[in-house]
Amino acid sequence: MDSEFLDEAKKKAEVLIEALPYIQRFNRKIIVVKYGGSAMVDEELKRKVIEDVVLLKLVGFKPIIVHGGGKEITKWVEKCGMETHFVNGLRYTDAPTMEIAEMVLNKVNKELVNIVSQLGVKAVGISGKDGAMLKVTKKLSKGEDIGYVGEIKEVDSKVIMNLLENDFLPVICPVGIDDEFNTYNINADDAACAIARAVHAEKLAFLTDIEGVYKDPSDKDTLISELSIDEAHKLIEDGYIGGGMLPKLNNCIDAIDNGVSRVHILDGRISHCLLLEIFTNRGIGTAILNKGAERYYDENK
Repeated sequence: MDSEFLDEAKKKAEVLIEALPYIQRFNRKIIVVKYGGSAMVDEELKRKVIEDVVLLKLVGFKPIIVHGGGKEITKWVEKCGMETHFVNGLRYTDAPTMEIAEMVLNKVNKELVNIVSQLGVKAVGISGKDGAMLKVTKKLSKGEDIGYVGEIKEVDSKVIMNLLENDFLPVICPVGIDDEFNTYNINADDAACAIARAVHAEKLAFLTDIEGVYKDPSDKDTLISELSIDEAHKLIEDGYIGGGMLPKLNNCIDAIDNGVSRVHILDGRISHCLLLEIFTNRGIGTAILNKGAERYYDENK
């Protein structure tokens, strides 16, 4: 037998063996994947992310995709000749903008469902309006109105659980309704966090345009592979976390406080980032852990 082929085959076998304990540990467990950032824009990355999620499904996980679409919404708002108005750095979503946002998010939703289906897994695309799944109140920014932007007050997970029990992969876009059945756009991070809590997910993974949590953002060698919830609180209190990472890390802490065992922050620009994070000892992003959770990687070794 060709020695080069044999060496390559052994490396593949080693990868599978390294993944085995994680497959055993999380078999039949729910993992929520918040899908956004550049990985949604680049077609090659998009397919690789969906390949990861499909593989998770086929080895026994119960994945749920919650996706955003902010860049696509911005593109279509501009195509329609509409001006974007910001309040405290947040887009003001008036009724016409909300109509475009819902159409764009549903378009993205069905594109993702189609890719999953091409890879041989049954998927169903839904929004938070289906089954009144995501009930919201109007969200304010520093007390100011920002239009049809919702804050989740309740998640009815019956539709999601029915889909999982019937072997479907749910693909969810973050649109909800208020008590008067008005339609609201929802921040996809917030939606993923709320859904993960409601379905008692074992894992929540955020695909972003950053590598993970750094103690010093200017020093790439300070990436933290695993972070306890107490350590996360301390980083925030000591002023190490700012900008867009602050609300994301607070979402992670909130999810863990509400029963999610592990939350991962990953760079979606890296091919197969989900598999590299979940099925290897060190991973490539940052995992935030519940109190008492076992650490998979010791940085001092």
